[in-house]
Amino acid sequence: MRNRADIGGGGLYDIGCYAVATARFVLDAEPEKVIGAFDFDPNFGTDRLCSGLVRFPGNRQLSFACSTQMVPYQRVQIFGSKGRLEVQIPFNAPPDQPVRLFIDTGSDLYGGGIRVEEIPAVDQYTLQANAFATAILDQKPWLYPIEDAIQNMRVIDALFRSAKTEAWESPC
Repeated sequence: MRNRADIGGGGLYDIGCYAVATARFVLDAEPEKVIGAFDFDPNFGTDRLCSGLVRFPGNRQLSFACSTQMVPYQRVQIFGSKGRLEVQIPFNAPPDQPVRLFIDTGSDLYGGGIRVEEIPAVDQYTLQANAFATAILDQKPWLYPIEDAIQNMRVIDALFRSAKTEAWESPC
């Protein structure tokens, strides 16, 4: 799937979508503008490397890079004026290993203020399927409605547009 342009393959659709969704969730806001830089695979026609800068209200930003052809590595880092949170393997954590959170109070330039928390191992895909089935069976609204996915796609579409225009684009 990752290498098939005809069915939505490529790095941004497959991996970068999580970075966009995470920033929208953490910042509880929609982006004002975006710019993306892409490298497309000449054989597959998919983006094999995407870097993006996404501007949110209040001069807050998401910067990310994702790739389908580089060494596997996942991290989310959230920086604030008083600390930093890093999540190890946030999007497809191994179901048999805990996920580590690194909580940095910013009290030590050399990392001495970092506390490590472990989240017990779970099969996140099974939990997601169970939550979806429960919502259907109990006729309850889904936690994240389709409008959320549509908003995420607006940002992704704007990133692809910016690759063509080589300029900032609005996701509206």
